[in-house]
Amino acid sequence: MEDTQTIERLLSATRQHAVTTLRTNAIVSPAPCNVGMEQSMPRRRYQRGRIISRGKKRKVWVGIFREDRMKPDGTINRARRSVVLGTVKHVSKLQAIEALKPYLDAVNLVAMPKPKAGRTLKNFVEEWKRNVAPTLKPSTVRAAESHLRTHILPAMGDLSLTAISTRNVQAFISALAAKGLTRKSCDNVLQTLSGLLRTAKAWGYVPSVFDRSALSLPREGEKQEERFFTAAQVKRIIDASEEPYSTLWAVLSLTGCRAGEVFALKRSDLDFEKRVIRIRRTLDAATRQMHAPKSRSSSADLPLPEMLERRLRTFLANHWRQNEADLLFCNKVGKPMVRNKVALKLQDTLKELGIERAALHAFRHMAASEMIENGVAPSVVQRQMRHSDSRITLQKYAHVIGDAQRRAVDSLARSVLELTR
Repeated sequence: MEDTQTIERLLSATRQHAVTTLRTNAIVSPAPCNVGMEQSMPRRRYQRGRIISRGKKRKVWVGIFREDRMKPDGTINRARRSVVLGTVKHVSKLQAIEALKPYLDAVNLVAMPKPKAGRTLKNFVEEWKRNVAPTLKPSTVRAAESHLRTHILPAMGDLSLTAISTRNVQAFISALAAKGLTRKSCDNVLQTLSGLLRTAKAWGYVPSVFDRSALSLPREGEKQEERFFTAAQVKRIIDASEEPYSTLWAVLSLTGCRAGEVFALKRSDLDFEKRVIRIRRTLDAATRQMHAPKSRSSSADLPLPEMLERRLRTFLANHWRQNEADLLFCNKVGKPMVRNKVALKLQDTLKELGIERAALHAFRHMAASEMIENGVAPSVVQRQMRHSDSRITLQKYAHVIGDAQRRAVDSLARSVLELTR
């Protein structure tokens, strides 16, 4: 009941906002509502609707969408709805789109059904925490618990496991999108929910899991390019830093390793004879405990550049701090380095050099970007970055224009310009 009232208040506020954005002489249809004994039903897919202009002498914007309604006899009738949103003369298309949102929200945002008898999702989550969570990586558990605490349990915790259908999950995703979550965030929450229900199915609690392929997620917004250093900036950072940070920056940038993997390196992981660095573990930033790397492909032997080898030999001879765990890099008391403190040290150095702020991951991003820019094959970059799939490499660094692509467009330009002479 409380969920229904909350959604109704949200829709009421949204409708009011949509109406006030229109001019006073705009035509606005009444907001969607239930009629008689009919009940509005959630759509199977997230609706976006469409806007068209209609009329000859007096053109108006018309919003079109579909709505499922349950009749008193229990049958469902799917109706095509069209609403006049305003005149083309006085209302822009963007304003019409804004005015259509309350109608779409009324279809997409629905209250969850009342819980049925049986094991609820909240009960199952407690069992999952006792029996499954201890076997997962701490970072995975932290992300899952955040999704559960913030989104999943408040909305679906009282539902029985068997009541969680594709339709209910679609309504849940629509509610997340209405709160402003991005497509990526919705997908991450969905991944947690899907993993929980797969476990419930394996334990015999539910016969099936909702169909992820049938779900519609919000549109992707404008992607912001990830901040990364240039090769020249990295050289300045290394030269301006004292040990052990100077060598730490060099290892991060010349191997493309993740920060946690470098913090977990031991002297025995350096093989100067074969000129390789063995990546076998990572340091969890929160617990400061050693764990297996991010994925199977992350555990690998990476080539050790000759210049980095010389630098590491000098570091071990003059600046290495002896410690019980034989770590390559440690703090003053011989313990693993604290990621946040290392990140602060980097920010201080960047401020001194007048370089824009960036995270530790900017070193790894720089390594991959420089290799692609210099024409290295994506398959080679993938092996160095240790991505599980080459598509991840191409998607993540799609903004980088490599030498081959530059040569291709230069050749095209010469051909076109010569033809126009």
